[in-house]
Amino acid sequence: MTTHAPQTAQSVTLPASLDEAVAALTAMPAAVPVAGGTDLMAAVNKGQLRPAGLVGLSRINEIRGWQYQDGHALLGAGLTHARMGRPDFAALIPALAAASRAAGPPQIRNAGTLGGNVVTAAPSGDSLPVLAALEADLVVLGPLGNREIPVSHLLAGRDLLAPGELVAFVRVPLLHAPQVFVKATGRTGPARATASVAVVLDPARRGVRCAVGAVAPMPLRPLEAERWIASLVDWDNDRGLAPEALTAFGEYVAAACIPDPAGDEQLPPAVLHLRRTVAALARRALGRALS
Repeated sequence: MTTHAPQTAQSVTLPASLDEAVAALTAMPAAVPVAGGTDLMAAVNKGQLRPAGLVGLSRINEIRGWQYQDGHALLGAGLTHARMGRPDFAALIPALAAASRAAGPPQIRNAGTLGGNVVTAAPSGDSLPVLAALEADLVVLGPLGNREIPVSHLLAGRDLLAPGELVAFVRVPLLHAPQVFVKATGRTGPARATASVAVVLDPARRGVRCAVGAVAPMPLRPLEAERWIASLVDWDNDRGLAPEALTAFGEYVAAACIPDPAGDEQLPPAVLHLRRTVAALARRALGRALS
């Protein structure tokens, strides 16, 4: 998604299968794969991107649904936000469904896809903190075969896509436990997140997973806060927590993601407000998950 060329797109290829898409990308390394195009075409219209070619993925049916695989859900990269927001999907992965329903106005949700959200990797991408909290993996197809990489590795730039590769599926563990996604925006109605939080409970491992989005280039995992709050949860009974513990968790998460500056410096008012927002979101998300 970062391929630049001095000229406008010269060709458009519409493969009918993943193998054909990989072949097209291999034959034309400067081409860019496109599904919904909600981010790609906005960049083209602003003059920020001039792809030498486009490989459209809209005709590849195998990436437009999902299947079950060894305790995981194998989600097609072509799943739209609108499809993931429906009740049957919400019963499967509630936090991802909630994030999909919050992903902008209907025209964006109807076109935008899960794979596009991941590969574009905009900090405000609503699905990204959920996938980070779920510790999802990406199934990448390329001319040398298939491989799996953690979604966090791609978002952090630790494992990038090679020429000819594309994200075909997202492999998500089915935890069958409470999951919550909440976000704050700069205005009412559908809008880009100024901060978002995903909280996922993992009763089998007696763990709490939390990821904060939109406040950094990639979702942040406050691991120490996760371990601390998990040690306070009564996993054998009602999983309740005192309000003071919820408040402390929110502040712990916010301080981990937006730390105090070194020395005697103070956080600017806007940043301090953002940290308070993250604290409130984290507290609210965990409270809903435990209830």
